[in-house]
Amino acid sequence: MTTIVFIQPDGTRREVDAKAGESGMQAAVRAGVDGIVGECGGACMCATCHVQVSEADDARIGPREAIEEEMLESVLDDVSPASRLSCQIKLRPDLEGLVLNVVEVV
Repeated sequence: MTTIVFIQPDGTRREVDAKAGESGMQAAVRAGVDGIVGECGGACMCATCHVQVSEADDARIGPREAIEEEMLESVLDDVSPASRLSCQIKLRPDLEGLVLNVVEVV
């Protein structure tokens, strides 16, 4: 198991034990993390699992694939380098302690 941390918009911190190979979205939905819906089931067809990551954690995760980039650009007015879809973050042991900031939906 890999422990990842979800930070809510209000600063509440939630640690979740994730299975290797599971996506950040799957771990969040399984654990009932508020703000992560995963409406498309992880098919990269929505942005209901949008999170923000630090530059250091982004380097650990690796770059966005083209499909993730396209989805973010189609649903967000201003895509930041920190924007990620948690369904596209595959968890593995070396991502222990990964912090995913849940984005408040407005």
